[in-house]
Amino acid sequence: MAQGALDGLRLIELGQLIAGPFCGQLMADHGAEVIKIEPPARPGDAAEGDPMRQWGRGKPLWFPVVARNKKTITLNLRDPRGQDLLKQLVKKSDFLLENFRPGTLEKWGLGYEVLSADNPGLIMIRVSGYGQTGPYAPRAGYGSIGEAMGGIRNLAGDPSTPPSRVGLSIGDSLAATFACLGAMMALHHRHRTGEGQIVDSAIYEAVLAMMESTVPEYSEAGFIRERTGSILPGVAPSNVYPCADGDILIGANQNSVFTRLAEAMGQSELATDPRYATHNARGENQTELDALISDWTRTRKAADVLATMEDHGVPAGKIYKAPDMLEDPHFKAREALVKVAHPEFRNLVMQNVFPKLSASPGKINWPGQPLGASNHEIYQELLGLSDDDLAGLRQDGVI
Repeated sequence: MAQGALDGLRLIELGQLIAGPFCGQLMADHGAEVIKIEPPARPGDAAEGDPMRQWGRGKPLWFPVVARNKKTITLNLRDPRGQDLLKQLVKKSDFLLENFRPGTLEKWGLGYEVLSADNPGLIMIRVSGYGQTGPYAPRAGYGSIGEAMGGIRNLAGDPSTPPSRVGLSIGDSLAATFACLGAMMALHHRHRTGEGQIVDSAIYEAVLAMMESTVPEYSEAGFIRERTGSILPGVAPSNVYPCADGDILIGANQNSVFTRLAEAMGQSELATDPRYATHNARGENQTELDALISDWTRTRKAADVLATMEDHGVPAGKIYKAPDMLEDPHFKAREALVKVAHPEFRNLVMQNVFPKLSASPGKINWPGQPLGASNHEIYQELLGLSDDDLAGLRQDGVI
């Protein structure tokens, strides 16, 4: 295994779907030993382990990504023997990650007070829809609801349509990212004090953190932002523009950049036209300016427009889909996408480890493992159980 920045740290992951496991993925990407716990398969149960094992468009391809670099074991946390095994694992670990509904671990006798009694340095990472406290804490919370409550759904999409989603589980991923950030802060605190603590990451608050100045715009100025489609009102030109063979993005809302765009279009006079010469003027005439630029781009091929923009130092780009990413020379040069060996999926390509660290880079060592693939290693090599112990636990449905 590559020794990433988190090498030597151990995390026990109890979560499922995205909000918890993406945090575990980020830490595993950078070298932490992540032990993912899933419920053991039951006879006649079609949904084995984490539901992410069945998710994906065309093929179930989410799990190989979100569970990469993790060791997977099975454990029934509703069984007292399973709870005892978890306590033994936590004694030997730095982090415990979970995204159950608040109160679930406490119901099983696995709350922070219990687990930290034998491991005072334990950092418990808790991801939930509404946080661990407050009147909404006990509610079931999915990422989509957190996105709505946090405010991003109201701003996503065109004003002529109902609020949209961005096509990804962004609320879950944001909450997981903030959870990872909080875990690193808590780790630094432990270095200074020896004390562990709870990291409480709520989906709606992770979304709220991204909402820029929307709240003070209302509290101070009485202004409520609404959906604006592909533009930011008053910021121009910055939009999607049609070419003869597809759409591109151009961003030239700064005075000097707009001057270069006008020159690239062969209409340098636009830069001194009172309607477009300043930021405020361009904002006031945004629709007219976008139409003018569109008239120029739609008669040219996208590649020609992009080359012209590059020659004149104007930010511009294609709207990428997966095939574009796989073919792009910049993606290749930075190894942003990597092919990962998998026993079933022969052409498995996924996003690499981010961010890139110069001295201790992370690495994808393996994709998501089969259910319980690391049972022997963890239960026997780490906890010291015997073959007979494992056989009995397996027969009783504990693992």
